[in-house]
Amino acid sequence: MCGIVGYNGKNSVTDQLLDSLELLEYRGYDSAGLATLNGTTGKVKLRKCAGRVRDLRRICQSDKKISTCGIGHTRWATHGGVSDLNAHPHRNGDVILVHNGIIENYEELKDHFMLHKELKSQTDTEVVAAVLNRLYKGDPHEALRKAVQYLRGTFALVVLFADQPDTIYAIRNVSPIVAAYNDNGTMLASDVAALGATAEKYMVVPEYVITELHKNEIKLFDLEGKPVEPEFITIDWDTTRDGKGNYPFYMEKEIMEQPDALKATMEQRIVDGKIDLSSDGVPDEILKSCERVCVVACGTAMHAGLVAKALVQSKLGMHMAVEYASEFMYEDPVIDEKTLVLAISQSGETIDTLEALKYARAKGAKSIAVINVKGSSIARESDYVMYTVAGPEIAVASTKAYTTQLIALFLLVGRMAKVRGIFDDAAEKEFLGHLVSAPEKMQQVLDQKHDIHKIARGMLDAKDAFMIGRGLDYSILLEGALKLKEISYIHTEAYASGELKHGTIALITENTPVVATVTQSRLKDKELSNIREVQSRGASVILLVKEDFDLADAEYADVFMLPAMADEFMVFPASAALQLLAYYVSMDKGLDVDKPRNLAKVVTVE
Repeated sequence: MCGIVGYNGKNSVTDQLLDSLELLEYRGYDSAGLATLNGTTGKVKLRKCAGRVRDLRRICQSDKKISTCGIGHTRWATHGGVSDLNAHPHRNGDVILVHNGIIENYEELKDHFMLHKELKSQTDTEVVAAVLNRLYKGDPHEALRKAVQYLRGTFALVVLFADQPDTIYAIRNVSPIVAAYNDNGTMLASDVAALGATAEKYMVVPEYVITELHKNEIKLFDLEGKPVEPEFITIDWDTTRDGKGNYPFYMEKEIMEQPDALKATMEQRIVDGKIDLSSDGVPDEILKSCERVCVVACGTAMHAGLVAKALVQSKLGMHMAVEYASEFMYEDPVIDEKTLVLAISQSGETIDTLEALKYARAKGAKSIAVINVKGSSIARESDYVMYTVAGPEIAVASTKAYTTQLIALFLLVGRMAKVRGIFDDAAEKEFLGHLVSAPEKMQQVLDQKHDIHKIARGMLDAKDAFMIGRGLDYSILLEGALKLKEISYIHTEAYASGELKHGTIALITENTPVVATVTQSRLKDKELSNIREVQSRGASVILLVKEDFDLADAEYADVFMLPAMADEFMVFPASAALQLLAYYVSMDKGLDVDKPRNLAKVVTVE
């Protein structure tokens, strides 16, 4: 949450910061701001406002863009409401600062340093700026070193000192910072997305290391002042953000990119017709020897874990737990050296998942991360990493990140089945035959998106909606319900359809939209019976059904036929249909599909 950028180089820093902030806006879009430092005059210019980066751009339009060193921020509010005053950067004396994270002891710091009368905003960030200014006596390293000893919480701090021209300073704990060289200078940011097409390699700034960003050089020092050698990572996926193309929103573009993303994620992991995880460095031994599997994840990533759970239990006959990462440590989980923990996250920076992973490893568990961003915090904390190949995902609502996580998890489970002697060569071949057809089946759904658009129009006036299914269908619908509620603001809940009669059916009234997914052969008749129960109470049923199922001439408000696959693989075409349904409802309601209210793409605060 919150996007940070810094630039020091030859070009106008204002334009560079604004462009980079737009690339990071999915991390938070409550307010935005920037500060520039003129190396010749020593003048600091501060511009900030509530609203989007485009609003900040208008404010900066008439400024003389002569400074070449500056920092910027796009905010997701934590401490204090959305206002010009609470927007970053914050200045106190010679210190100008932007911050990602939460300082838990900010009230104590106010008392300790007697700051109450001089603070203007409601933010914990301004408290840090004031503390740093109190400690600053002309040596940035000494001030930063002392300041971080007082801070309790997570933070990425990027700082300008008014009397230190042409240098940006940064230090972090948990909250990420990456840095890179480009043709015109040096940059740092909250994540690689802000680097755009300007860098070929980047470094992840280590925790509690002071970073100096000069015009032609990046220097790292530990807290004792000793130089630290940076480790660079090659950017091997497209960060150019060539825009939305012909699509009105990134979300639609990313939905349509899924077949290619699935193929790319499978490509190096299928060798000579067999599942091969050697490129990920995942040893067969840990897949063979683990006695239990546990997923830690949040939101969409957790829903991917639920699909994997169904697969693990049906194919491997193993117990598998899927835990909310935010609750994991507080529920006394049964974790030991015989547990394999799967940490799933698009960004690799999800703070709850990161902390849950650290906890599990401390208990002796081995871990595999399934993530999309190289060098991220979860990648560095895990024993092994399976990178998805989704590429940049800009829309806040996750689509291609989710389905590439599914592909990676299917491959992992398939390899586990092989090394544990459950799959012979023929069974592995059959499993892979279904899996490699997933992109084609998804494409068939995407080719019929206009039919789903027509169905979506019937939900525009709904205040509440329900989704029902059994078994794997229920797992799929949990993600479908999240998509609809987060971008359309329709209160939507998914239920195991057999549970309706135990209370929930009381909420079904005339014309209530109910989305039902029927893709599992052994549960088809029971699911259709549950659908008739809600129909008899006036519900308007939208049915997503496997195309080779006989519906016995039953009537439904809308029916969309999903291309047939083996039951456990139906998650792929069904997910595409549910994503499109949510997308079109949101778009036709005139909402900002890519940036739903109150949400941020990357959650880096607990």
